[in-house]
Amino acid sequence: MKINNQDVDINDLVSDRYMHKEVKKGIYLSDYQVEVLNNYGINIDECGSINDLIMLIDEVLEDDIEADDLEQISKEISEFNYYTNTNK
Repeated sequence: MKINNQDVDINDLVSDRYMHKEVKKGIYLSDYQVEVLNNYGINIDECGSINDLIMLIDEVLEDDIEADDLEQISKEISEFNYYTNTNK
């Protein structure tokens, strides 16, 4: 299936790999996000909050401008944080 001119496997959209779960108190990530974070040496256990995690990601992104996958994860985490933790 094509979505926004990209081939997308419909099974990936419903895969547990992309479902969020609480990996640490107040930090919800998918297995894929954890995998990408680990690839860049970001240790979730060092984070006391989702904001700490976002800060660590930003530090890595400052040094590695070609980390497109990490940048996408950062956007996803920030968006999830906004919709989950912001009083509207």
